[in-house]
Amino acid sequence: MERAAGTEHARKGQTFLFLQGPASPLFSKCAAALEERGHRCLRINLNIGDWIFWRRAGGVNYRGQPQRWPEFVRDFMVRNGVTGLLLLGEERPYHKAAAAAAKALAIDVYVIEMGYLRPDWVTFERDGMSSNSHFPRDPQRILAEAAGLPEPDWVVRYRQSFPVEAGYDLLYNLPNVFLWFLYPHYRRHALSHPLAEYAGWIRRLLGKKRTERNALATCERLLASGCPFFVYPLQLQTDYQLRAHSPFASQQEAILKVVASFAAHAAGDHQLLVKLHPLDNGLINWQAFIEGEALRHGIGERVHVIDGGNLDRLIDNATGLVTVNSTAALGAFKRNRPVKTLGSAVFDTPGLSYPGSLDAFWRNPYPAERALEDAFFRLIAGKYQVRGNFYSQVGSSAAAEAIARRLVDQRKTT
Repeated sequence: MERAAGTEHARKGQTFLFLQGPASPLFSKCAAALEERGHRCLRINLNIGDWIFWRRAGGVNYRGQPQRWPEFVRDFMVRNGVTGLLLLGEERPYHKAAAAAAKALAIDVYVIEMGYLRPDWVTFERDGMSSNSHFPRDPQRILAEAAGLPEPDWVVRYRQSFPVEAGYDLLYNLPNVFLWFLYPHYRRHALSHPLAEYAGWIRRLLGKKRTERNALATCERLLASGCPFFVYPLQLQTDYQLRAHSPFASQQEAILKVVASFAAHAAGDHQLLVKLHPLDNGLINWQAFIEGEALRHGIGERVHVIDGGNLDRLIDNATGLVTVNSTAALGAFKRNRPVKTLGSAVFDTPGLSYPGSLDAFWRNPYPAERALEDAFFRLIAGKYQVRGNFYSQVGSSAAAEAIARRLVDQRKTT
């Protein structure tokens, strides 16, 4: 009966399967927009948080063992005539298995993420980001594909607030903690337990005034000194862009490489400013770790760690920026500052990111080619982003409508 129902609907419209999305109404709104266009939308809930943020027809609960998931999701897609799979974070174990099954069945996979362009853009890519992205890496292809595309609209159209984002996060995670028995076999993709993360964030919030004051003082001293400096913005330890699309197994490994290379190859008067990610959970004392490494290499007075400050202002005054694959690099491109990328990223392209080694970058950094920078932003905005956000009502509605429109348009042309 399920196979027959799926086959019959496939004659009338597409069938989209949603897996885990952001802790926001975005995926539910996407489904509503697609259904208004005559398409069928299904969802597999892996935990109670997924169920809370769906709460519409088409939802199925998976409570089985993780090892049985690949077979289950494959059979589900076959039975229901699924033509498109949507998810957030293609490297999550459940999603990785589902994407592999979908590709084997010639089902399109679409990945939604926070936008490459911030703050009010959402990434919409087929198959995934970074190593999985279809964004061209050849400079000539970027220039050719961007020809005729307009300059991105840099005016912020949709704003979201941290309290709303935090509220959604609590609404998603706390039921998963206390009602875990409803989905007893579910395994989180996160590295830390949600309650441990919340405890870390509370500690950070309580100390925010002090850390921000210290960060501003450090930045002012560095800027007043006139010494050339490089900025190294840290990513989140849990970031799959770092864990799955770079040569590093952890952020610690990346830090060790950057500090050792800076110590051995940067000019004696150059400084390194390491900025913590604003959403870091505080469970690892990055300042102690980095300062310890700097002392071990004899450059303790040249390495500075801050938790706060204005990244854009720092980039404006920096000699260059080093990153594994953070979208902070895009802020440097916009300001025509040199960037060295250590992992896989859509912007790790000759003519954009520095093509030589990290060791050479400290001595001879040079910025991206202006024409290629402009083409990169036009292409990434025009074909790989939609306007909107995850956490505001207006922004999530705009993003959902744009995603639905893009999905339908892409399906018509394939």
